[in-house]
Order: sequence, then structure tokens, then C-alpha cells
Amino acid sequence: MLDARDFQLLTEIQSGLPISPRPYHDIGLALGMSEAEVIERLAVLRQTGLIKRLGVIVKHRQLGYRANAMIVWNIPDAQVKTLGDRISRSSFVTLCYQRPRTSEWPYNLYCMIHGKDRGTVLAQLDQLSAECGLQAFDREILFSRRCFKQRGALYRPVAPAPSAEFAHG
Repeated sequence: MLDARDFQLLTEIQSGLPISPRPYHDIGLALGMSEAEVIERLAVLRQTGLIKRLGVIVKHRQLGYRANAMIVWNIPDAQVKTLGDRISRSSFVTLCYQRPRTSEWPYNLYCMIHGKDRGTVLAQLDQLSAECGLQAFDREILFSRRCFKQRGALYRPVAPAPSAEFAHG
């Protein structure tokens, strides 16, 4: 059962952890909790499944990675696991997963390569194809044209900031 402090903690972390050597300490200061209490409460929230995972959201475009390609392959089902494992070991592949094919979309293996320019991404894709033996398989290269909102889960609505009129009485 969640208590008021759990709700405060969920509200505090839903916009991200502070960039700090001790983010849980900083959260604790903001909420009147010790660092140990913050860590313990988050562990319980994870164990109960209320928090599925804590992870990093890298805003790659802000870091200069503007050529981002999703590569999709049509791999025979008997080889998809082996090739997916091989692809995911590449240092420049940030994501690799299998999805079911549809009647309109024959591709079943997806991977993501982020790069600072298209030439680098295409060179990395050539390297990946050669190293993993992917040249014979049909594929599509889908460079992103826009960045969708990247954020974590929202557990509680954030109260709107007071309007300037309200703030000044």
C-alpha cells in the first residue's frame, strides 16, 4: 500500500533524477527523507512492480547524434535469434529486437544505430552487415526525421505552475 511519502517520491522522480553524484541524497533533501529511505522506498516500489524499471533516457540529438537509423531485416525465423544476438553485441547498435511480421510488413528484426552523420551510420551498417553475414537479407534503412518526446513514466499529474497573475496576488 502506498503512503503519502511514496506518492511524494513518485512525483519527485517522474521528471528524472537530478544530475548529481548523489541523486538519491538530493531527492531526500527535497522531500525530507534520508538517502537510505529514498533508496529503500524505491526498492520496494520496484519489488512490488509499481516501478517497472529505472533507466537512463539519453537525449541523443542534444549530444549531436542527429543521424538515427532504424534498420529492419527480413531474417528467416530459424536464424533470427542467432543473428539478433550477434547484432546486439556491436558497440554502435543501441537497440535490437525481434517483432512479428505482418502481411504488409515482412521485416522481423529491428536494430537502431545513432550517429552524428548519415555517412558514419551507413559505414557502420556496412561493417555490421559484413561482420554478421547480413548482406543476403532484405532490409530497409529508416532514418528518423523528427525526435519524439522522450520521457519516463508519469505516475502522478504534476500540479500546474501558478500563473503570473495568481503568483502576484
